[in-house]
Amino acid sequence: MRTRPRRIGALAAAGVAAFGALAVVVGNQADAQQPAPLPIDQLLGQELQGQAALGRVQSRLAEVAGQNQLSAGNLRQILATDRTAWLDQAGKLFYREPVATGSELKTAAVASPRWATQSVAAATGPAFELHSKPGSKRVIYLDFTGHTITGTAWNTNGKPATVKVAAYDTDGDTSNWSAAEQDVVHDVWARVAEDYAPFDVDVTTQEPSAAAIDRSGSADDQYGTRVVIDPGTWYQSGCGCGGVAYVGVYDNTSKHAYYQPALVFTKGVGTGAKNIAEAAAHEAGHNVGLSHDGTASVGYYAGHGAWAPIMGVGYSKAISQWSKGEYSGANNKEDDFAVIGQNGLALRADDHGNGTGTATALTLGTSVKGIYASDADVDMFRIDLRAGTFKFAANSAATGADLDIKLQLLDSSGAVVATANPAAGQSSAATPTGLSASISRQVTTGRYYLKVVNTGYGDPLNTGYSTYGSRGAYSVRVTTA
Repeated sequence: MRTRPRRIGALAAAGVAAFGALAVVVGNQADAQQPAPLPIDQLLGQELQGQAALGRVQSRLAEVAGQNQLSAGNLRQILATDRTAWLDQAGKLFYREPVATGSELKTAAVASPRWATQSVAAATGPAFELHSKPGSKRVIYLDFTGHTITGTAWNTNGKPATVKVAAYDTDGDTSNWSAAEQDVVHDVWARVAEDYAPFDVDVTTQEPSAAAIDRSGSADDQYGTRVVIDPGTWYQSGCGCGGVAYVGVYDNTSKHAYYQPALVFTKGVGTGAKNIAEAAAHEAGHNVGLSHDGTASVGYYAGHGAWAPIMGVGYSKAISQWSKGEYSGANNKEDDFAVIGQNGLALRADDHGNGTGTATALTLGTSVKGIYASDADVDMFRIDLRAGTFKFAANSAATGADLDIKLQLLDSSGAVVATANPAAGQSSAATPTGLSASISRQVTTGRYYLKVVNTGYGDPLNTGYSTYGSRGAYSVRVTTA
């Protein structure tokens, strides 16, 4: 009687084993029958805009987001709400910007010459030798002189395999650069250089070597981007856009050159310096990882008062700054400075001491330059004076200033004796007011300190801006009144 249960148990065990073996075989057959997932380029099939792209990659959104260094939620929001967002066939995110409107184009007249005095036969001379931080291992090259585009993402999807972009021109004479054309180059450079002044990057109009722009791999620490100012129609006529750029490709360690350059189309934004500069800073901003600043109903926030975000649209505002979405209804709360830092551009090192003990010495009548790079910074200067009346001045950048200055005069003990902080505004869409500060005061013989602090204006929600994006270049000078 005791042997029967053992026999039944053995049979049962054998049955389970046989069933398990059968299940493995069936399972393996089922696995073998499962088709491999399509490569992303086959899944998309072509460049697709916003919501159409989202519908196609929805099931693999996390994968596509990952290759764009975004969260799935962030990419979903961008594709669902921003009509200018596109995925290329490989799933890389890029933007096609809208053209400037009629009212915005009215602000974009070619500037009267301020720097150049005569025309030049070729792209040589001061306008084409400008550098904001020579020696930096990062570069943003503003290319006005024409460029051949081949072997890039812009040469796919029916676009020409090779495109020769013509040089910038406003007078129809391509045999020379007029004084007015050179001044536009200079003005655009000054504005873009100011936007990127807080970062360790050289904004330049002098063409770098290919090695200074391209990145060959993770060990290559010298690289950048090219922003081409394109007067042609080869791309613009098809997209009807003001510019195009890929997102987050500035520090790519592979296929870096493939996603170059960023493009600004003068047929979309006009030929004037203000608009070209806003578009160039914006497109370079995409390269260093930034998306658009808008609201629930507007893809690009056009700002309020005299202020607009760089990653919105600032054609009609004299003060355009980096933003973290502090305005009312902002749909993008990303910290622009943090994102840019994660995509290849570190902030500049502090250049002046923060207290009276480390203050930079001034000489009467001589200007000293500075860069306000961090929202937490304070720059201090000292000067020894005889009794008299003096003007103490801290001036923001002369063109396209981002930094709004509060200036304080301190006595030898460090006590504040006077403060200047004018109200900010604009006299035109290209000219801010109230960003510089000065104090005229009679003093006794002794040591005095000038404290330069960044400041905001009004309410960031709807009338002004905070200290967040109030950073940039300045100069300090003390003169007899």
